[in-house]
Amino acid sequence: MNVTPQKVLDRLADVLSPRGVALTGADVLSEIVVNGDKVFFSINVEASEIRAWEEVRTHAEAAVRAIPGVSVAMVALTAERKPGSTAASSPPRSAQGIPHVSTHRTPQNPASGSPMARRADIPGIAAVIAVASGKGGVGKSTTALNLALGLRDLDLRVGLLDADIYGPSIPRLTGIREKPHLNDEKKMVPIGRFGLAIMSVGFLVEEESAMIWRGPMVTSAIKQMLRDVAWGELDVLVVDMPPGTGDAQLTLAQTVPLKGAVIVSTPQDLSLIDARRGLAMFRKVDVPVLGIVENMSFFQCPHCGTRSDIFGHGGARQEAERLGVPFLGEIPLHMSIRETSDSGHPVVESEPDGPHAAIYRAIAGRIRDQLQAATAAA
Repeated sequence: MNVTPQKVLDRLADVLSPRGVALTGADVLSEIVVNGDKVFFSINVEASEIRAWEEVRTHAEAAVRAIPGVSVAMVALTAERKPGSTAASSPPRSAQGIPHVSTHRTPQNPASGSPMARRADIPGIAAVIAVASGKGGVGKSTTALNLALGLRDLDLRVGLLDADIYGPSIPRLTGIREKPHLNDEKKMVPIGRFGLAIMSVGFLVEEESAMIWRGPMVTSAIKQMLRDVAWGELDVLVVDMPPGTGDAQLTLAQTVPLKGAVIVSTPQDLSLIDARRGLAMFRKVDVPVLGIVENMSFFQCPHCGTRSDIFGHGGARQEAERLGVPFLGEIPLHMSIRETSDSGHPVVESEPDGPHAAIYRAIAGRIRDQLQAATAAA
């Protein structure tokens, strides 16, 4: 059955706003975006009314999911302050009212009003780590996928979440073309490939679709892919972050007790400047930095063996030493890594006995050792 925006609106007419007005008549709905069996839209309300509308958002999402032919409904609640208005003050909450469910230890306990106090573990997942970069084009997604495979080769149960909302690369890097389905609890089931549990927003939209989403929709999408996915029992969930230090990174840091972040950079100064920003952001939100990876560290000619430092060399190592964080390793710029990535057969999987797979596994081993040490010290 074809899903249309009008069918969605017809169903939303039965959902009432906090004032008892039909949602379709409350002048709060964004454009309804329908992509096959996926529906996306936002509810735009005054910032001071955000709490009253959260239950409405939940009912709207449930109503849309109940439409025959809809498999995924993603509804964001956008809170905007009108010109001249002030935010309503929230009543203070006691520390006793906040459950401390995380085993992650931070230097200071976040105040009860802090967004960090709302971190909650994802059931079944022992550790969540982010693979991030300050800028695009440094090979972050390729690194995240091969590191996940390296952790798998260390006998860990590993999941991979592609949270790069605007440019999801994992579907292409894994060769996955199928769509996730829902289980009996209406949770999306990650797709299994290479021994990993994989989820990506790219599975829900066409590859060439433009992801023109406002900040609150990014936040909602990431939360849904974290908590509305049947991940099962995992030792590590690797999250491939979008580049930069925006809504996606803050959402993850504020809602999940990250065990650590891995920063990916090339050796050149321009990339290192942005890597510093990413590292500073994670430190500011009390997320341990597991280390820096220097990607595209050097090029070795496959014909003559001559080595060329195209982007310079050693910059990430020097930066790690300067900032006092571990240097995890160097990954070369090599044809086999590029070719296996483009074909959907990552190098750790397709060339497990090769030198590049060994590099990724060595980096994965250093990450595992840090996670184990943090767990022992907690």
